[in-house]
Amino acid sequence: MTATPATRSVLVIGGGTSGNALTVLLRRAGIAVDLIEAGPDWKASLGSGITLQGNALRVLREVGVLDAVEKDGYTADGVAVLTPDGTVLAAHEELRTGGDDLPAHIGMQRPRLQQLLIEQVRASGAGIRLGTTATAFDQRGDGVDVTFSDGTSRRYDLVAGADGLHSATRRMIGITDEPVPTGMGIWRAPAPRPAGVTRTEMIYGGPCYIAGYCPTSETTVYTYLVEQARDRASLDPGSYADEMRRLSESYGGVWPQLRAAFTDPKAVNYAWFDQHLVEGPWHRGRIVLVGDAAHCCPPTFAQGAAMSLEDALVLAELLAGTGDWDDRLLTAYHSRRLPRVRMVVDASVQLARWLLDGARDADVPGLMHRTMTALKERP
Repeated sequence: MTATPATRSVLVIGGGTSGNALTVLLRRAGIAVDLIEAGPDWKASLGSGITLQGNALRVLREVGVLDAVEKDGYTADGVAVLTPDGTVLAAHEELRTGGDDLPAHIGMQRPRLQQLLIEQVRASGAGIRLGTTATAFDQRGDGVDVTFSDGTSRRYDLVAGADGLHSATRRMIGITDEPVPTGMGIWRAPAPRPAGVTRTEMIYGGPCYIAGYCPTSETTVYTYLVEQARDRASLDPGSYADEMRRLSESYGGVWPQLRAAFTDPKAVNYAWFDQHLVEGPWHRGRIVLVGDAAHCCPPTFAQGAAMSLEDALVLAELLAGTGDWDDRLLTAYHSRRLPRVRMVVDASVQLARWLLDGARDADVPGLMHRTMTALKERP
């Protein structure tokens, strides 16, 4: 006899974007959910800002945070490409990948987005355990016995590993695919929003592959500088603000204003661009991967969070049905997500490679138009 959704239980591992969204969507469907997060205080995600394109906003509307995102973020419909001295080369409106009733994109302070999602998880009635990890899985019959880092254990009908790029869940279930660096590194920092900056603006050229900024609220922007990846072990965190100032010195326009804000090295983040895609099944038995645990891409298309959110939406939709939570259902989840995710990963990596190779004849506009047009279709 098939159990009804109200009697089913899911363990979500990871309290980031995809794990939080999945938890809320499953609770809305009447499914019992426990969420565990390794961090003891469920700290808001590190990072200066995030660009949420229309297809990400479409999911956030279902999660119930869109109104707050629109209120606290910065809505823009355009992107401009500038020369290193700040002259506008081209400006255009973006495709509305979430549909005509949603903005093309909203810039957001990443910690604020995380806080909004956390509030929704708490309000959903999900069980929440912080400072907790899963240490063992025992799959028997139609469920999974999970042992936790505090020595307790519990049985669930399904486990969703949403524990990020370096997912312990992925390794524990025997999936050996691991992220690979693309050869690029990115410096990121917040800054006050200069007057007149009302859209995302990017420079391709100068000492960096990309120098850009995106408004994240009425008063803030998210700035970034993309360069050849460096050995992170050789970088002194205390020099991060100095490095951002140095790299931005060749850029004009509003960059002198932005550069003046790069004073606190703790506010600056440096990371590599990685690429990752599990081509084979995203599940083993009743343990399934979601978000960065299954895939990630360079942020050249600003689609990383969107792909993770779409995973949560599709998986929740399938689990909310009346069918069995079996191999067929989880294979359907993989089959529905893989082509779309592969398209985004491949396009994001291709754009990064063109920049690394200095390809002058690259069809960047064509690649972007094809990819974003395809993303207008519902996941």
